[in-house]
Amino acid sequence: MKILAIDLGKFKSVSCLLDTENNQTEFQTIPTLRWAFEQLLNTTHPHQVVFETSAVSGWVHDLCQSLGYRVLVANPNADAWQWRNVKRKTDKDDALKLAKLSALDQIQSVHMPTPAARQYKRLVKFRKTIVRQINQLKNGIRALFCAQGMTMLTGAKAWTLEGLAKLEKHRKSLSECNMEELWRGELDVDLTLLNTLSEQLNQLEKYLTQRAKQEERVQLLMSIPGVGRCLAEVIVTCLDDPHRFQNARQVSSYAGLVPRQHQSGQTNRLGKISKRGSRLLRSTLVEAAWLSLQYNPWAVEIFNRISGGQKTRRKTAIVAVARKLLVRCWAMLRHNQPWNPMLMQQLVEKAA
Repeated sequence: MKILAIDLGKFKSVSCLLDTENNQTEFQTIPTLRWAFEQLLNTTHPHQVVFETSAVSGWVHDLCQSLGYRVLVANPNADAWQWRNVKRKTDKDDALKLAKLSALDQIQSVHMPTPAARQYKRLVKFRKTIVRQINQLKNGIRALFCAQGMTMLTGAKAWTLEGLAKLEKHRKSLSECNMEELWRGELDVDLTLLNTLSEQLNQLEKYLTQRAKQEERVQLLMSIPGVGRCLAEVIVTCLDDPHRFQNARQVSSYAGLVPRQHQSGQTNRLGKISKRGSRLLRSTLVEAAWLSLQYNPWAVEIFNRISGGQKTRRKTAIVAVARKLLVRCWAMLRHNQPWNPMLMQQLVEKAA
């Protein structure tokens, strides 16, 4: 059996062709381009292609499948893939280890969504990127005024039409500023970028709103009190196929919302959450959990029961609400059922 393991890189990749019958290996360095991968596959004719998940693993997976090869995408966060106490780590070592783990059937594979699902997920994630850039610009403008000993309107009022009109009075083009007014030119650049990003965000939101109306899974999750379109989109794109999870524990672990476990003999200690998996999914769930306390009695009941009225347990309680919310969203997608707290509890217990 021939196993082609590829250590993917941004500009170049290293392949290792392992023949399991005679344990011979053959290494090759190629550019990370489509024509180079097609040439590699046509010359090696492997029985299985294996590589770790990365930014380029999507199109590599699609290319290998289109050519009729069996593909295995490895999870680099798995315990078997961790490098410990090694004096040398190279791309060839990575490819060789990947090939040997595949031969021993020790690879923990990951789910690879369809190209359309990956593009939808990337667009949802890109919205978060634009929002972060807008917040950075707003913080920079506030710091600019603070450095000049000037004040702005507090909170969201600073970014209303009235607040922006007051900021416009202080901006100047850099070509019109003297050496003592360069901050006004910097403000002019920041406000221009802020206006451009805000317009692009509005266009993106309009498209995602129209897309959400056509997506039945998003509409299904929006039936939960306190769950809006943004959270529903993140859950749908991150989970993709809900049937690939066997129980609630797998879903919680996928989002990194389960505690770390350290067990030795009679000692069994649970630490903080693992924080593995999608950071976008985990952070959005926590934000939605705080918001659901205002609209969802089910979330309020869980939060009060776990926190016990103690301020030191509020974060622990909100993480628990986020995890339970994700599990119930998964159960709704899996069984195609609208929000019903009692029914969801029965479906979760049935799948556990």
